[in-house]
Amino acid sequence: MNRLPAVAGTFYPENPQQLHQMLDEYLNDAEATAKVPKVIIAPHAGYIYSGHVAASAYARLKKASDRINRVVIIGPSHRVAFSGLALSKAQSFITPLGFVAVDQQALASIAKLDYVHYFEEAHANEHSLEVHLPFLQEMLDDFKIVPILTGDATPEQVSGVIDRLWGGDETLIVISSDLSHYHEYAQAKQLDKATSQLIELLQYEQLGSDAACGQVPINGLLKLAREKSLVIKTIDLRNSGDAAGDKRSVVGYGAYVIE
Repeated sequence: MNRLPAVAGTFYPENPQQLHQMLDEYLNDAEATAKVPKVIIAPHAGYIYSGHVAASAYARLKKASDRINRVVIIGPSHRVAFSGLALSKAQSFITPLGFVAVDQQALASIAKLDYVHYFEEAHANEHSLEVHLPFLQEMLDDFKIVPILTGDATPEQVSGVIDRLWGGDETLIVISSDLSHYHEYAQAKQLDKATSQLIELLQYEQLGSDAACGQVPINGLLKLAREKSLVIKTIDLRNSGDAAGDKRSVVGYGAYVIE
């Protein structure tokens, strides 16, 4: 069983050549620094809105294209409500750029936890994981993914799963989240700046669901980062008003890394 793309042609181009060109443009505009991140937090909106912000994080994988062979992607479920964390039995996730194999062994290792279960319905039409895959396909040579959706889950539950899958230099952790939704431009900038400060301070207890739609996976990451004494930094912070022009009601996007 393969998981078919749900948002190709809407969130990003369906045509492989157009998709490749769009990704190239975003990634070439981004700064590829020497330091390869261990963890990325990046947005999951349509590429015309959030592509440049996501690229600011993904461009930093350039020097690890042949080293990273497993990517743990954790994002929120937008369409289906459930408790705990949801896995997929799909052998691969398909995008216009090809097949991405799923690390079933890694999924099996966390499926033993009582709050983790296989739930295909949650994955079928969800975009929060899918939109990251073309960026990864563009930047990495050969990799498998560990796709995880969060429902109603505690920071302890999410951090426990991330910790189990942390691995070494071969493993990249990607947390999928947008920031504030549907505020006026100036207010959104203020709110998202405050959220970014909380993220940098690892203050997950103060991060509410209105601050970030991926609050559940972010909070789990921040809890673990605090326990591991890790530093997270903001590398890009914009909103849809910067990209699409309409500033009356915008969605915020941030990119963050742990190196």
